[in-house]
Amino acid sequence: MEPLHKPIILVVFIFFFTLFPLYLSSPTSENKDVPKPTPWPQQFHSIMFMNYSGSLEMIDLWYDWPNGRNFNIIRRQLGKLLYDLEWNNGTSFFYTLDSNKECSTAQLEVGILRPNWLDGANYLGQQHVDGFLCNVWEKVDFIWYYEDVVTKRPVHWVFYTAKICLSSAGREAHVMTFEVGAVLADEHWQAPVYCFDKKQDEQQQPTTISASQQLQQRSLSLLNGGFLSGSMHATAESI
Repeated sequence: MEPLHKPIILVVFIFFFTLFPLYLSSPTSENKDVPKPTPWPQQFHSIMFMNYSGSLEMIDLWYDWPNGRNFNIIRRQLGKLLYDLEWNNGTSFFYTLDSNKECSTAQLEVGILRPNWLDGANYLGQQHVDGFLCNVWEKVDFIWYYEDVVTKRPVHWVFYTAKICLSSAGREAHVMTFEVGAVLADEHWQAPVYCFDKKQDEQQQPTTISASQQLQQRSLSLLNGGFLSGSMHATAESI
């Protein structure tokens, strides 16, 4: 009679050299792919309602990555209409188009938001926000981003928390429209002439940036090599 240990050895041999490698490569609950945020389109137009610790704004956002520019037209509740024009070289203009002809400029350390700025964000699961079931991500304890599970469009994001800023002020953006591929005509991207008509001594005066804004810039630089979205910083509030 043939010894019983030979079939057993044969079975173990087959498992380790055929089935075991397949077992290692099969997906498990621990290594399954989690949802990843959809990169922003290269160009889009969006209308958002912004709640800044109880202060409301309506923002008309034009994002144009191929041309390195970002434009926020900001309507404060029962207040003035502000224009926040940003370029990828860090130059920003904050101005009005009324008779007061107000304008200030800033040269910041970081440029506009990159389309893939959410790469590396931590997935937090799903949550209902503004009536939509959303996938939720967090990045550097600074931004919480909510994307519609079905359409993959942004629905909501939260930023400016006490973990980053020197105050407990927070901002919540509620996305009302999201038009992929919409482009604003070039003539609207030019800051008014009075932004460049200042006296020489005024031009040499650097724009004052608060300690919280400096801290914010350093935090923003952690996000994908650095970005700055005008709807997110408070410099325009000085106008």
